[in-house]
Amino acid sequence: MKDTVLILSGGLDSVTMLYDYRDCIALAVTFDYGSRHSKNEIPFARYHCDQLGIEHLVISMDFIQRYFHSSLLVGGEDIPEGNYDDENMRSTVVPFRNGIMLSVAAGLAEDRGLKAVMMANHGGDHAIYPDCRPDFVAAMDRTMEAGTYQRVRLLTPYTRLTKADIVRRGHALGVDYAQTWSCYCGGERQCGRCGTCTERKQAFADAGIPDPTVYQS
Repeated sequence: MKDTVLILSGGLDSVTMLYDYRDCIALAVTFDYGSRHSKNEIPFARYHCDQLGIEHLVISMDFIQRYFHSSLLVGGEDIPEGNYDDENMRSTVVPFRNGIMLSVAAGLAEDRGLKAVMMANHGGDHAIYPDCRPDFVAAMDRTMEAGTYQRVRLLTPYTRLTKADIVRRGHALGVDYAQTWSCYCGGERQCGRCGTCTERKQAFADAGIPDPTVYQS
């Protein structure tokens, strides 16, 4: 039954979830909040929804770029290089981003009579991003359920999976990972050096699956 809203970035994790749970996803929503890589991710999100015949919305949240500070946003400081869980990656945190997105998605679900919102956070996010951790997920689930007539629930089936686990799952589903974007820098090609690029490379290596991504380096 198609009763779920998926937050879809166009990145590896959420695109895998789109294919993994296609039978229950009624709507995928992408939030354009002024990140450096929105222009790279959004077309991939749209592409995969078109492939599966799933309705796709792009919602602007440009107030985030105007009022929040993060190296992830256009006009912010340079994106740090290094491993995804390095302390310097904290500069890429957008304050309470997932909480804001989930609130909007819960409203969409309530408005459309849907039962759940799905988010593709995973185990590798926990070190740096507080709004990806299990305690946040549990608290947000309770909040969404209490705040909606529909008693909308938050589903995060990848919370305790590794990125390599997700790659293996997507590979088995036939996901075309060449049509996904991870790089935070937002150039013509994925840089291969920033934290999300190094995490992406490592995930394919750990999964034992060839990485189809064309990197700058």
